[in-house]
Amino acid sequence: MSYKVIVDSCGELTEQMKESGRFVTAPLQLQVEDHIITDDDTFDQAAFLKLVAESPECPKSSCPSPESYMNSYHCDADHVYAVTLSAELSGSYNSAVLGKNLYEEEYGEKQIHVFNSRSASVGETLIALKIQECEEVGMEFEQVIEQVNAFIDEQHTYFVLESLDALRKNGRLTGIKALVATALNIKPVMGSTPEGTIYQLGQGRGMKKALTKMVDSVVAEVIHPEQKILAISHCNAPERAEAVRKMIQEKIQVKDSFIIDTRGVSSLYASDGGIIVVI
Repeated sequence: MSYKVIVDSCGELTEQMKESGRFVTAPLQLQVEDHIITDDDTFDQAAFLKLVAESPECPKSSCPSPESYMNSYHCDADHVYAVTLSAELSGSYNSAVLGKNLYEEEYGEKQIHVFNSRSASVGETLIALKIQECEEVGMEFEQVIEQVNAFIDEQHTYFVLESLDALRKNGRLTGIKALVATALNIKPVMGSTPEGTIYQLGQGRGMKKALTKMVDSVVAEVIHPEQKILAISHCNAPERAEAVRKMIQEKIQVKDSFIIDTRGVSSLYASDGGIIVVI
């Protein structure tokens, strides 16, 4: 059976994933004032960060249309999976589900499943890799869905950002009490809830202390780390990402790890210098 995995562009694809031909991206659109940027292979992180830094307005994002998802489902693969940003943070999941309904009205039944990652960025990447792992060992479509849903239930997402402005101004921090003034250089340590919303885990005075607190949370909460892949994405901060990987791997043994640059949507919300960890 052939399969295809569609990942919305908040999820980063590794080079191996791109080369495999199994994974495609459903691009979101980014807007900085009058500039409309498609979050695809043409995305230029440095140019985008410069635009954001020079703009008094907060950048915005918009999810792929149901039609674009429908077109992605229209392919030769027997099994088609979509992995989207947390449904609590974006309309991408609903759009992907509507796209499935449109596809079935237009072309008839097909084995298509949409996964709500309840995460973002490399959380989506790990879910897409889990789908590949299940498919490659020959699991049935329903088995893949069951295994991947169990994987999502166990997954944890953490992040520390230089600025929470983009998340706050775009309404992604609803329900979080007022965060400490940045004048004190307090950096909140954030995480994802089981439902896929964002909450505050703790905080540190300065980036270094906040990252240490994040690492402590990762280590305290992980179950069976030796069976898991540690994934880290960063927005223009490769050395910081490497330092975080080293701190985590000094405390726990993982099956594998990788570090990747954030694509457009994650760059928008993580802001320059942000670090996202998923395990």
